Amino acid sequence: MSKPSSAQWLPGFIALGITWGGSFLFIKWGLLTLNSIGVAFLRGAIGGLTLLLYCLATKTKLPNKLREWGHIAVVAMLLNAIPGYLFAVGETHVSSVMAGLLNATTPLMTVLVISVGFREQKIDRNQALGVFIGFFGIVLVTGAFSGLSASSWRGVIELLGATLCYGISFPYSKRYVNVLNYSPRSLAATQVSISAVLLAPFALIHGITHAPWSAKSLWGILILGALGTGFAYIWNFRNVRLAGSLVASTVTFITPVVATLLGIWLLHESFKVTQVVGGLCVILSGALVQKRIRLIRIS
Repeated sequence: MSKPSSAQWLPGFIALGITWGGSFLFIKWGLLTLNSIGVAFLRGAIGGLTLLLYCLATKTKLPNKLREWGHIAVVAMLLNAIPGYLFAVGETHVSSVMAGLLNATTPLMTVLVISVGFREQKIDRNQALGVFIGFFGIVLVTGAFSGLSASSWRGVIELLGATLCYGISFPYSKRYVNVLNYSPRSLAATQVSISAVLLAPFALIHGITHAPWSAKSLWGILILGALGTGFAYIWNFRNVRLAGSLVASTVTFITPVVATLLGIWLLHESFKVTQVVGGLCVILSGALVQKRIRLIRIS
């Protein structure tokens, strides 16, 4: 079977990057009314309902074996439930701009996870160099050398914890879920719906709101759920299937650009020159991980 061309996966790849880039703004809007559990639960519930209705309308078959549901549940936990909460709680401590920039560390986490637990997807010296450059970029993005408050450090750790979950989920999904004989929309609907089920007990125990609803928070969570957590995952599954886990994970190079522009424009957040340099380092590291460029010649 011939390797899929970039023309097959690139449009969905770009659309996904833009959609997920806007998610950091919508999380901030959702947090005006919702607590962190509320944001994570409702984005999964709305996204899952949207996708299930779409599958019903298109007569799409859902997975029907317990083993399949088990693997999809692992991905739902790693790609939706845990990071959904961590990004929401992280954005209570740091700006959406920083959250978007740190989200670009996903390929670094992916290559680290692959090097440890998924060695059939091998990494080379250029990818390893990309990891080191990327972590230098993280230092600049977060302003670690200039001193962070305890609250900001907590937010950074939470956000990096979320991208580590992403880093595990991409190769796991490639090995166990994308090989299943179901369409991307079937897998996405099942995955996102399971994430809502996983978070439902926490939502019942802790509640989901801390303030009255506003138009911004309502629109924010609706868009975040239906588009950013709904249809976006159809594109994500398709990208992993056609382009591979490493390439698919680099969708996060588009998201920081979109997140930064929206954060500055609509949330009036500050942005430092060191974050620009750090962001470029992270993007360079991603290009190395993605094998778009090579700085070390490999014989």
